Amino acid sequence: MRFLGNSGLKISELCFGTMTFGGSGYWGTIGKQTQKEANDLVRIAIEGGINFFDTADIYSWGTSEKMLGKALGKRRQDIILATKVRGKMSDKPNDIGLSRHHIIEGCNASLKRLGTDFIDLYQVHNWDHAAPIEETMRALDDLVGSGKVRYIGCSNFTGWQLMKAIATSERYLLSKFITIQSYYSLMNRELEFEIIPACLDQGLGILTWSPLAGGFLTGKYRRGQSRPQNMRRSNADGNFLQFDEEKGYEVVDELDKIAERHNSTITQVALNYLLRKPAVSSLVIGARTPDHLRDILKTVNWELTAEEIKRLDEISKPPRIYPYWMQDFMRSER
Repeated sequence: MRFLGNSGLKISELCFGTMTFGGSGYWGTIGKQTQKEANDLVRIAIEGGINFFDTADIYSWGTSEKMLGKALGKRRQDIILATKVRGKMSDKPNDIGLSRHHIIEGCNASLKRLGTDFIDLYQVHNWDHAAPIEETMRALDDLVGSGKVRYIGCSNFTGWQLMKAIATSERYLLSKFITIQSYYSLMNRELEFEIIPACLDQGLGILTWSPLAGGFLTGKYRRGQSRPQNMRRSNADGNFLQFDEEKGYEVVDELDKIAERHNSTITQVALNYLLRKPAVSSLVIGARTPDHLRDILKTVNWELTAEEIKRLDEISKPPRIYPYWMQDFMRSER
């Protein structure tokens, strides 16, 4: 267990993400789990020590929330439940974004689909350039005051957007974000430039989505081998994560070596690495099968050595972008 950001709320180091529940339309390229499969995975996750579950209204346009609510059933009170708002839910002009209208309507709809009377962590899914941040933060604060939401977080924000939201909350004495859910993996470490330093400075916890880089860091993709069928990165419609696969093959080869030393798997090593990183509260993981989930659950039973972390840091190091290389240069002169 870890604390969720700077709150007093305890969550599991692994968070079960339910983007694969239902799988209609675009979401079908990621997963198409039935209610029975969802029930089994939720049960295995809870029995394995996970008390933190994440979904979003936009996942299969509400189907994921409905399925998760049914799968949890009476166990709802024993877990920490997170969902999101922002995405387009219909063709109605106001059924999208972070206006007061859509946030409140979206929250009420999510509560109904999830079959609960409160949401532990309500997250805005992305920045909305059309809605004033003051309007967004006041609406979220009202939901916290009403008891429908207990904590708030954001997702996919840039550094300046995160700090503007925090400053707005402080200026008007509103509820503040305690988490940011961001993409972070050995294949994409850009989060270390802005978001991680900001979270350490402001006391936010990081929830990592796609910590296995869309399945690339499971060992299914290897240099010189055919791409696996029916997998996300083998499907152009679902392959939106951008990174250098040639560099990725080198990372996977190193993960394989480390996994052999620890009698573990490539998947476990990739996740274990992120759990050693500062400000990370929990890794949002998904699983297509019970065996996959059981393998992931073993991640928290061991730790990488300092030398192994250093080696993975070296081979996955992102290019130093401006102004960071300039700041490095100036620091070296002092």
